[in-house]
Amino acid sequence: MLTTLNTAYTDTRAADLAWALGREPLPALATLDLELAGAKLQLRLLGASHQVLLEEEGGSCSETVACISGSSTPLPLGVAERIGAWEYEFSARVEALSPGSFAGRAQELLALVSEHPHGLAGVFPGSPHAFTAMLAQRRDGQVRWRTWHAYPQDGQLVATYTKVGVRVPAAL
Repeated sequence: MLTTLNTAYTDTRAADLAWALGREPLPALATLDLELAGAKLQLRLLGASHQVLLEEEGGSCSETVACISGSSTPLPLGVAERIGAWEYEFSARVEALSPGSFAGRAQELLALVSEHPHGLAGVFPGSPHAFTAMLAQRRDGQVRWRTWHAYPQDGQLVATYTKVGVRVPAAL
């Protein structure tokens, strides 16, 4: 699903992003409710980036990556935590791209996400390459999502990857 977000940038550069686990739902500009094999997932586009709410029989989880006022937790490269019986893993990276590469990558990601039944993308007014996009799936008993936050003025693309689920023992 592709939507135009009726707001200006709240987080103006990749370095402004922060990560939080367990926050209450924040006001959303667009949402996508999904049911993935018993897991209820809500993808939320915020004026300040994204939030994912997950509910399943084993518990609930809330992930927020946004410009959060008063947050002391910058965007980490990686996080691994236990949430009840679940394992939560998060990773993030910032890509620096040339203007031509950025435009091509933006078009590719927006096409991928907007055409996917478990995808939500929002474009900010003023630039076709200023967007936040999210894509979710369930695989191997885990709920997984990827997000992309585009900052065309700096040529930066922030990509995150999260997986949440019951710990799967390693094969011997």
